[in-house]
Amino acid sequence: MTLTPLETAPKKCIQEAFDADEHAQNLTRWQQQYDQLTPGRFYGRLDEIALPAIQVFKEHTGQALRQDCRVWEDSLWLGIPTHPQGSRINGQPLEAQEVMCRPGGRDFELVTPEAFDIYGLVIRLPALHAAAERQGITLDEQWMTAPRRHATPATLRALLFLLERMLGQQQGAIAEKLHQDILLTGLLELLDAQQPSGELPPSYAHRKAVVDRVKRHIDEDLDAPITMEALCELTHVSRRTLQYSFTTILGISPLQFLRLTRLNRVRRALRAAEPPQTVTEIATYWGFWHLGQFAHDYKQQFGECPSQTLYQPPGALR
Repeated sequence: MTLTPLETAPKKCIQEAFDADEHAQNLTRWQQQYDQLTPGRFYGRLDEIALPAIQVFKEHTGQALRQDCRVWEDSLWLGIPTHPQGSRINGQPLEAQEVMCRPGGRDFELVTPEAFDIYGLVIRLPALHAAAERQGITLDEQWMTAPRRHATPATLRALLFLLERMLGQQQGAIAEKLHQDILLTGLLELLDAQQPSGELPPSYAHRKAVVDRVKRHIDEDLDAPITMEALCELTHVSRRTLQYSFTTILGISPLQFLRLTRLNRVRRALRAAEPPQTVTEIATYWGFWHLGQFAHDYKQQFGECPSQTLYQPPGALR
């Protein structure tokens, strides 16, 4: 039996979420965790198409986020924000006409602003190298090491046009091999351009190391009370250097980072809770002793009371 184009076309998947971490789990085959940074109700939408060798998606997130991400092995991810201002990859601010890039199998961190839209492509490396060989292109290995790269405006506009047309279609059929070949051609033109990003300031490596040390400490010792003095002693830096490190790499202060990290962990615990666990037990475990202040801060950050989050089934509309 011969299948019609509609029957062989890849399916476009649209998913919506009203919790940042739930939204993070919706992207196929990614390992992700999102912390919400700005206050208010979260809304996220993901439009995704899977081609034989390329994953194509557009992601919208309504609140500012800190994202811990990892895509599958033997692949290359490219992220193209519609407006890069206010976004960071591994602590490096993205500038106009720059794209994000990370190889599969490696952790990376994104900080994204409110009302953020990004197009993403994940390409299987064997398919990418085979296409480059067919076209006689030698790929610049810096695409596998540098987290951001400049792109020529014309190439970027052309690739965004292709992505918007593909993802903007309704559920109609597309010829997947043709679309994949068109995308690979556009990607190779982008990857072939020798346009490295500007040099990082000398302080970048040290400041990122300070922030990474604090994050590792928090992950390794969840129960320990954290003070600014303890963090300065841990990282062997002054309060001023600690402050500069966090505002440079994450765009928030150390105190904001600690507070938001705890609030987001409480939210995950509330969503994962089972009877007879209570809001009081979970909040107290995470160091929120003044329950009235905690409830106020929680509602301000996430747009709902802790009791509304508790036992709420994933995907529930609000």
